[in-house]
Amino acid sequence: MSASQTSDVPTLLVKIFGKDRPGITAGLFDTLAAYSVDVVDIEQVVTRGRIVLCALVTKPADSGEGELRATVHSWAESLKLQAEILSGTGDNRPRGSGRSHVTVLGHPLTAESTAAIASRITATGGNIDRIFRLAKYPVTAVEFAVSGVETEPLRTELATSASHIGVDVAVVSAGLHRRAQRLVVMDVDSTLIQDEVIELFAAHAGCEAEVAEVTERAMRGELDFEQSLHARVKLLAGLDASVVDKVRSEVRLTPGARTLIRTLKQLGYQVGVVSGGFTQVTDDLQERLGLDFASANTLEIVDGRLTGRVTGEIVDRAGKARLLRRFASEAGVPLAQTVAIGDGANDLDMLNAAGLGVAFNAKPVVREAAHTAVNVPFLDAVLYLLGITREEVEAAGLT
Repeated sequence: MSASQTSDVPTLLVKIFGKDRPGITAGLFDTLAAYSVDVVDIEQVVTRGRIVLCALVTKPADSGEGELRATVHSWAESLKLQAEILSGTGDNRPRGSGRSHVTVLGHPLTAESTAAIASRITATGGNIDRIFRLAKYPVTAVEFAVSGVETEPLRTELATSASHIGVDVAVVSAGLHRRAQRLVVMDVDSTLIQDEVIELFAAHAGCEAEVAEVTERAMRGELDFEQSLHARVKLLAGLDASVVDKVRSEVRLTPGARTLIRTLKQLGYQVGVVSGGFTQVTDDLQERLGLDFASANTLEIVDGRLTGRVTGEIVDRAGKARLLRRFASEAGVPLAQTVAIGDGANDLDMLNAAGLGVAFNAKPVVREAAHTAVNVPFLDAVLYLLGITREEVEAAGLT
């Protein structure tokens, strides 16, 4: 029955609630089937072992409503459930134009922050049509289906208030494209891995403090990246090339990184990395993690020693955005369906170019400019921003 056919048809909202057990849904519809009603809508939620089952059905013909009510109540009582039946007309009201998914991550998610998000949505003219939980561990993630307001103004409103509320919020437009094949490209240092690769090299050269200071200034946007790269790499001159294997063994993946990549790959996503670091490490990561794309700077090695120079095209802030576009073209994925993840100022162009730019435990300037931010130390939390539930990940054995 179409929406136009149910717009003024008498309907009954049958609500069942109580302790959950197998067979409740089948039992309710077996009971309703005796009255030849049509199902207009169904909603069921189970929370901590308690079920709320709602069925919107057409009223029975031949004045059978009273008998239907009595039968449903009798059936519910036999299972120690409660029933409520409300008369009305038609289906649910039409959802407003402009539909979005609002994903909220909390660690923990408090009642106060949830109220604040709901209030901000209302203030933009949006209506919350549905809420459900995506994950309860290692963070609490819930998703709001919102209508009545366009995605961009809703994103702007929630992004500006999220940090004050103390949660991470992502807003994406609703539609079939959300689960379409996509491309995810991420930074490496302090994003995919916990380390800054050049600092690992510097530790072997005895100049760790000097390199770390320059790195921090560059990540804050205080120094031109290319100049800072050359200055730091120059300090590595003379290192034996065998240090490459040592650095590779010292690299630590960010918690959740392997789960993120394995899940995305199983769902048909393509995954790549771009790095202001070095191919001597990213090539190894690409092989270990099964990445589709990888690009970084290359340390020059001559006669078994680092020369203190890099070769080839520099991967800097603009270069990362350029590589995102190149990867998207090679993957056959529209730029609007790409996701970029990074933490530093040199990731900003890439984050802004992507359909969804995620600032991961990022500097303030990056959090403010990105579409959304994740401020928990688990990289797989990005999955929830894509509407992928923790239960889906666990069911696939990917944790």
